[in-house]
Amino acid sequence: MRFLKVLSVNEVKERLAAVFASFTLSIESVDIIDSFDRILAQDIISPVAVPQFNRSTVDGYAIQSSDSHGTSDFMPSFLKVVGTVSMGEKTALQVSAGEAVYVPTGGMIPEGADSVVMIEHIEKLDEDTIAIYKPVCVGENIIYAGDDIKNGQFVLEKGKKLTPQDIGVLAAIGIPKVNVYAKPRVYIVSTGDEIIDLDEELTPGKIRDINGYVLSMLVKKMGGEVVNKVIVNDDFELLKREVKKGMDTSDIIIISGGSSVGTRDFTYDVINSFEGKGVFVHGVSIKPGKPTIIGEIEGKAVFGLPGHPVSAMIVFKAFVEYFIKSIMKAKENLNMTKAILDFNVHSSPGKETYQVVNLQERDGKLYAVPSFGKSGLITLLSKASGYIIIQDHIEGLNKGEEVDVYFL
Repeated sequence: MRFLKVLSVNEVKERLAAVFASFTLSIESVDIIDSFDRILAQDIISPVAVPQFNRSTVDGYAIQSSDSHGTSDFMPSFLKVVGTVSMGEKTALQVSAGEAVYVPTGGMIPEGADSVVMIEHIEKLDEDTIAIYKPVCVGENIIYAGDDIKNGQFVLEKGKKLTPQDIGVLAAIGIPKVNVYAKPRVYIVSTGDEIIDLDEELTPGKIRDINGYVLSMLVKKMGGEVVNKVIVNDDFELLKREVKKGMDTSDIIIISGGSSVGTRDFTYDVINSFEGKGVFVHGVSIKPGKPTIIGEIEGKAVFGLPGHPVSAMIVFKAFVEYFIKSIMKAKENLNMTKAILDFNVHSSPGKETYQVVNLQERDGKLYAVPSFGKSGLITLLSKASGYIIIQDHIEGLNKGEEVDVYFL
């Protein structure tokens, strides 16, 4: 078997976008309590103002600010207390010049008042009189109606992954359900006669399935659903049967291992044995991960990832994650930071190089320390904070350069 034309990372993404341009996920309505980490499928416009009334931010007395002008510890203002606002209730009280109304934190500001004096700055002289020892200005210690969210305001954008804060916004404006994109269903297949699962005996020549578990967690972190995770021996018919199951139950099939040019790697032939465009990527100018396969069968995406854990994870981040975000219409949210490179890093000419790094803080500065090792070592990933990308036209990066570190 020979590689097809080796493509750049950008060319692969362009082909993915073109081949699956019409691919869409269904939309479902969920309670906001179940919407965390889901991708919003609608724009949210507030039907109300938040807050809906002028409210106090402190415990104190609502007054007309002009009654406090010139006050001090030595020259207080004396005001008549004309009532108390009850928490959670509308008030019909009004404040005129020379008057004050007690308001708890969050309570409604009575008509006529334009500020609140904190209770720490007053002295209660009797049931009907207080002394004010600190001046306040108009609007002090008040949140006005609509200060947080205005009626008709655009608050959340379609494609946003919902955070706890976003769910708080939805609760504040009284929206109990939202439309979100269905979770992409992913079928994960680990291939190789040498691969065994955790409940099998580890004998010489066998290795435990690492990629199946790592890829499952990556899919779930992306907001996808793992339909199944299986191990298949190096056998054309067995692999084809498992891919068929994946086609019937999922949107995306990931095959780990079997993407190289070895005589017993069947991913390429299996993909091309189904109806559809078949393999449209076989070979990417990326390091690690050159023998990557991507195909389309009956409208479903199939990714053939290298068997080495580091390579598999890098290819997932580069292409599978990109594809999942695109079909979920998710807005780009780069999870990254800036750091100073702490070592010279060489790259392979003509390949976009992904180098895993560990972040270390020293003297108030963040450093990226490359983790060198073979792509088959899972400890490279467990010790890494993230990775840096060296573009294919750059020979390498020098110690002391500032780099973007993308978190794993």
